[in-house]
Amino acid sequence: MELDTAQKLWQPEPGWLNTASYGLPPEPAWTALQDALADWRVGRTSWEGWGESVDRSRASFARLIGGVPAHDVAIGASASQLLAPVAAALPAGATVVVPDVEFTSNLFPWLAQAERGVHVRTVPLAGLVDAIDADTDLVAFSLVQSADGTITAYDEIVAAARAHGALVAVDATQAAGWLPFDGTRADVVVAAAYKWLMGPRGAALAYLAPALRERLRPDAAGWYAGADPHASYYGPPLRLADDARRFDISPAWFSWVGLAPAMELLLDVGLPAIRSHNVALANRLLTGLGRPPGESAIVTVEVPDAQEKLARAGVRAAVRAGRLRASFHLYSTTDDVDMALNALLG
Repeated sequence: MELDTAQKLWQPEPGWLNTASYGLPPEPAWTALQDALADWRVGRTSWEGWGESVDRSRASFARLIGGVPAHDVAIGASASQLLAPVAAALPAGATVVVPDVEFTSNLFPWLAQAERGVHVRTVPLAGLVDAIDADTDLVAFSLVQSADGTITAYDEIVAAARAHGALVAVDATQAAGWLPFDGTRADVVVAAAYKWLMGPRGAALAYLAPALRERLRPDAAGWYAGADPHASYYGPPLRLADDARRFDISPAWFSWVGLAPAMELLLDVGLPAIRSHNVALANRLLTGLGRPPGESAIVTVEVPDAQEKLARAGVRAAVRAGRLRASFHLYSTTDDVDMALNALLG
């Protein structure tokens, strides 16, 4: 699908520049969710149809992060929840290296293991590659940093980690949905789905490499993690799926109903086209403010009184660490950018 055609599936109020906080649903996703809620309200249907959206989302995520096998993808509710079994499986006394600006969903799970002697070493993002050494057991980082949109040096970090036998845990929450990358190079890739994947909050996905899964214990296993979920309602023995589904938690149906069509639309348009569109708009803002262009769909700039100026103009963006953070997705337009520029420069 051409991006221009896809854009007709949204009718956002002008001035939404905050996808890094939450994404906006396309019409097919919104309609599917409303239909499911209407059925739920009156008991018109059973839940199995809602459950099919989980497998659709799992398959789409696998394709969006570089074509990992769908059976290596687990579903959950948040990025930190999906990282928890990885953190719990680290050996006592392990060392984790994390950027000092990392969003805490990919920091707190490792810090929570301190009582077992797990040591978290935070380093400047620019020095992350050089900080990986023979004592490093796992490197954790966001592919795109939430604070300022920096795209992390993925290939270089993975190469350094592999040279020292360290695991790689990637938070792709601010990347999946606009930035193409090869998820198979990492051991775990997690993403909360309510930002660039444009689903309702309450859905998250994780690629768990087969070799990593052998180290993990499915402490949150329930009926949905069963080899056959519909034969796993009652009684022993433990009979879990032999792939990443053993780390699934029971899905919040409506989050997945709203997510599946949105992710399928991303695939229809294609990440290269979405990336080009998003980055062009980000650079339009940067250029208008006299800043050099970049490569990210998230930009931060220091403009005096930016929050107040944008609020008066009806532009919705974020402020992080005292800097304006603007973020762009396929429903964003040049009019949105110019609206922000007029507010900031007027």
